[in-house]
Amino acid sequence: MRVDGMEVIREVGAGALPFDPIAEAHRNWLAHGWPNADAMAAVTSITRAHQILLKRVDTVLRPLDLTFARYEALVLLYFARRGSLPLGKMGQRLQVHPASVTNAVDRLEAAGFARRVGHPVDRRTVLAEITDSGREVVVAATKALGEIRFGAAGLDDDAARTVTDRLAAMRRDAGDF
Repeated sequence: MRVDGMEVIREVGAGALPFDPIAEAHRNWLAHGWPNADAMAAVTSITRAHQILLKRVDTVLRPLDLTFARYEALVLLYFARRGSLPLGKMGQRLQVHPASVTNAVDRLEAAGFARRVGHPVDRRTVLAEITDSGREVVVAATKALGEIRFGAAGLDDDAARTVTDRLAAMRRDAGDF
């Protein structure tokens, strides 16, 4: 698989090194006096962890005709009071570009998991609405993802909360909330 133009080893254990390459890079950055070596190691670690998480999650979701982005959109609709939301509100809550919401809803519609409906009051607004099949696949996907701890194997609950809490500061600084 290619990420940002680089070939990435995606299988756990495939081509595994006998040392941590990020720790080795960090040691080199420090030895050469590069600024912010700790931050660079953190970014590199987060990026690699992201690749690992996506691989694990995608492996579980692919047989259900989902990606993680589509799963997130369906979960959002699943928990909406009426099972529907305006596309614009979905983009805000998912923190993605409107084109990404359109693409996700297109794919969910093609799979029969969601449909577009008109807003009951505002004719200018289009809603995405979860279908019964969408509800069923959310339950199945959530069960399957739960069995692999949403890809976060290696992190117990305390560690997962710590990661979430620590990254919240960076997200807050970026204006996420």
